Amino acid sequence: MLHNPDILFLDEPTSGLDPTNSRLMKDMILKEKEKGKTIFLTTHNMIDASELCDRVAFIVNGTIKALDSPHQLIMHKGAAKVRYTYSDGRERTGECLLSKISEDSILANLIKKNQILSIHSSEPTLNDIFIEITGRTLQ
Repeated sequence: MLHNPDILFLDEPTSGLDPTNSRLMKDMILKEKEKGKTIFLTTHNMIDASELCDRVAFIVNGTIKALDSPHQLIMHKGAAKVRYTYSDGRERTGECLLSKISEDSILANLIKKNQILSIHSSEPTLNDIFIEITGRTLQ
């Protein structure tokens, strides 16, 4: 990076780094991105891809199987869920799709009675999408 290139090709830039140095490397990459640099990043680390990339391509056997922003890949999956716990004498859990939350009569009743112990939303991660698209798990 000493010669200030317009394009950077980085292969697994945080691989093998401890959390502190990984953060430093990611901050350097983000700083170069802010300067308008084009950065090609190859990684199996989907957390890094989510944080650093504007667009992600999943390549399977030499063919691009998915290409979009991390956020759009996740939203396209559309599996955001709401998980809640409540007590009716013993602790229980429930789950519904975020898109169907208004149809969950149990949840609505629990909210009315103020019986919710916890409630959390979740969505798929890039790891989940990678596994679905490629049929492979990450090592």
